[in-house]
Amino acid sequence: MASENVKTGESAVTTIVNLAEEAKLAREGVVKAPSYALGSICKSLVAGGVAGGVSRTAVAPLERLKILLQVQNPHNIKYNGTIQGLKYIWRTEGFRGLFKGNGTNCARIVPNSAVKFFSYEQASKGILYLYQQQTGNEDAQLTPLLRLGAGACAGIIAMSATYPMDMVRGRITVQTEASPYQYRGMFHALSTVLREEGPRALYKGWLPSVIGVIPYVGLNFAVYESLKDWLLKSNPFGLVENSELSVTTRLACGAAAGTVGQTVAYPLDVIRRRMQMVGWNHAASVLTADGRSKVPLEYTGMIDAFRKTVQHEGFGALYKGLVPNSVKVVPSIAIAFVTYEVVKDVLGVEIRISD
Repeated sequence: MASENVKTGESAVTTIVNLAEEAKLAREGVVKAPSYALGSICKSLVAGGVAGGVSRTAVAPLERLKILLQVQNPHNIKYNGTIQGLKYIWRTEGFRGLFKGNGTNCARIVPNSAVKFFSYEQASKGILYLYQQQTGNEDAQLTPLLRLGAGACAGIIAMSATYPMDMVRGRITVQTEASPYQYRGMFHALSTVLREEGPRALYKGWLPSVIGVIPYVGLNFAVYESLKDWLLKSNPFGLVENSELSVTTRLACGAAAGTVGQTVAYPLDVIRRRMQMVGWNHAASVLTADGRSKVPLEYTGMIDAFRKTVQHEGFGALYKGLVPNSVKVVPSIAIAFVTYEVVKDVLGVEIRISD
């Protein structure tokens, strides 16, 4: 391919022109389309999707409990902590209650994860190319700050592409058997919200999500990749064998990345979830879990949601559900990173994305 023969000093414009010419020739049948490149892209997307589905299903009960804690009525507490909350869900809703909303979550997280991992790879390559051109050093590698930028780009793209599914997933998740109105599933919820609240409602809470995804996803990728690189170069405690890190070590790197990212971004996740409930006629009843003690859910925007939450419930309300979220995020991020790399390795796709 012409793009592979472009010299390092050739301008980006020339590269784009060459790629366009190749695409034109491929369409005209003069040359064969680069099917291997398309195959690699598909494999990367599959690996990302599998990683997301496996990791979220593994921690689905904790994910549901976290959301219930985030939005429950402070005057009618049903969930007091991780163990009590899980027991309460089991006692009142059974085993299926622990996984309520997981189907919708997987329908969202599989494409989200696929786009996120693929976007990170492409953003990393683009940022690295620009960095090498700027420094004049062809051997330059991504710094932690540049990885943070690539991760932030990937998070924003993936979150925006699948946000409506996240919005309705939050509503489905907080429903109980005693709720006065039930969304029957993701598509029913999407159509109901569109009909009753309009298309803009599908993006309620989008702004705090964008702001929150920058440190969350950015730090996840930056910490994970930086830890891996540091371990591979310094080899402390003999953790590197045959120039590779063990699955256990990579899981530990992923756990550290998840802990840092979720702690920084968690308050924005709480506000996002609460804003998603605004406009839902039965939201107050659902949040009390039994239809009693109505509570107003009206925010004019992200700042207003922060102000009212802290004013009425205290600063600690911004960290409601943090414990089950921490218990969930650490294994979830770790499993996602390792699953992604294992699946790509099985499919025969290069897995080092920071080179």
